[in-house]
Amino acid sequence: MRRVREILRLIRDAGVPVRQVARQLGVAPSTVRETLRRFDGSGLEWPLPAALSDAVLESQLYGAAGTKQDHRRREEPDWAAVNRELKRKHVTLQIVWDEYIETHPDGYRYSRFCELYRGWEARLPVTMRQTHLGGDRMFVDYAGDRVPVVIDRLTGEIRDAHIFVAVMGASSLSFGCATWTETLPDWVEAHVRAFAYFGGSARLLVPDNAKVAVIKACLYDPQVNRTYADLAAHYGAGILAARPYRPRDKAKVENCVGFVERWLLGRLRHRVWHSLAELNAAIADLLTRLNDERVMRRFGQTRRQLFEDIDAPLLKPLPAEPYVLAQWRKCRVGLDYHVEVEKHFYSVPYRHARAAVEVRITARTVEIFAIGERIAAHMRGSGNGRHTTINDHMPSSHRRYADWTIERIVAEAGLLGPSVKLLCEMILQDRPHPEQGYRSCLGILRLAKPYGASRLDAAALRALEIGARNYGSVKSILEKKLDGQPLRTTRTSGEVVSDHPNIRGSNYYH
Repeated sequence: MRRVREILRLIRDAGVPVRQVARQLGVAPSTVRETLRRFDGSGLEWPLPAALSDAVLESQLYGAAGTKQDHRRREEPDWAAVNRELKRKHVTLQIVWDEYIETHPDGYRYSRFCELYRGWEARLPVTMRQTHLGGDRMFVDYAGDRVPVVIDRLTGEIRDAHIFVAVMGASSLSFGCATWTETLPDWVEAHVRAFAYFGGSARLLVPDNAKVAVIKACLYDPQVNRTYADLAAHYGAGILAARPYRPRDKAKVENCVGFVERWLLGRLRHRVWHSLAELNAAIADLLTRLNDERVMRRFGQTRRQLFEDIDAPLLKPLPAEPYVLAQWRKCRVGLDYHVEVEKHFYSVPYRHARAAVEVRITARTVEIFAIGERIAAHMRGSGNGRHTTINDHMPSSHRRYADWTIERIVAEAGLLGPSVKLLCEMILQDRPHPEQGYRSCLGILRLAKPYGASRLDAAALRALEIGARNYGSVKSILEKKLDGQPLRTTRTSGEVVSDHPNIRGSNYYH
């Protein structure tokens, strides 16, 4: 306005030509002429009144600040509806204006339409200034405040419950549930419940940099938790972690967390809870009121209506089965081609002995991966220090030995003769553990191949007679051909069975 007053002074008082005024003030001659034209049409008189302010002078010459002179009445678009349409995929202001001008031919031109919409959009809350497309992003976080829950009515023991919050970016439809902790199992379970509540999966998950989501925070390439990435892949979503110390990257959920704390915790502050299920039922009731009944003033619709209109059609369908929590661990295969997982041992193919592997653990299964390839899968066992072994994982020599059982040994021995069977049974009974007699019995059974079944049965009978219940004695009897010698079936009291020359006998003392 200072320049306007100077133009008027030079023209009206000093009579300076227009071009000279333009050169003196550094403006175009057309600007000087336009100023004079507006002054002549404003009804003001020169000299200007001393009390006339710059704001009043500007309004007299140029109209209200930020508006254009337009004396025609035009149909004002529903800017909230325009905003909703822009959240749809592939929809632009140009498309919305084309539809508007078809129904209102004398409506605003495109430039004025955009200007008015930007002015309306600028009055929205700060969290709505981000552009969120339908079905594009789901923001997740934990509320800062906790809810005390009485878990023991007798002692009055109290445990704090944490409130998980998930928000759809376009519609602001909100989900919340209570968990005992913020650890990975509860974090994953809360996500599974959120996906079920929304009835689909967004294209991106936007968490903060908590350890359950991001192992190593980085501005450019954050390292996402392996299990969390597995969860996102199961639902066909990507993970876009917020930048460290940049809460505005997820301003939607930050604002919703504060709103949920006021909406939920403020209304639940006078109630006492005795279980997590009881608390979650109350949270579900309050969320129904928030999402389905409360109308958003700026949009004239509820969150649920916006969700059904904008987000729901673009969400990815849920998989057939919900995600099952799986944890990843790095292990090394032992010399016996087994991997230890929580005090239980699981086999892998023997060629991977001593190799570094990754183990995926769920509540029911244990999967083992080497260089990205699954090499073994087992049903999960209890931590009892035992082994779960698949025969195909064993080398052929180990497999032949492992196939033998007590019942099979006794059955095979019975085919070679009654004495062989009785000898093997006695060997297995004499050992503290039957497995300790496996090798001795197997050695005896294999003697049938070089010596024949009849000789082996005779040798077993002689071994039983002299009390030699081991593989070495039976083999010695066969090598020395003692199995063909007659057995002494009667003996007198005190008579020694053996005829060894070093044994003197009773005749020595006569």
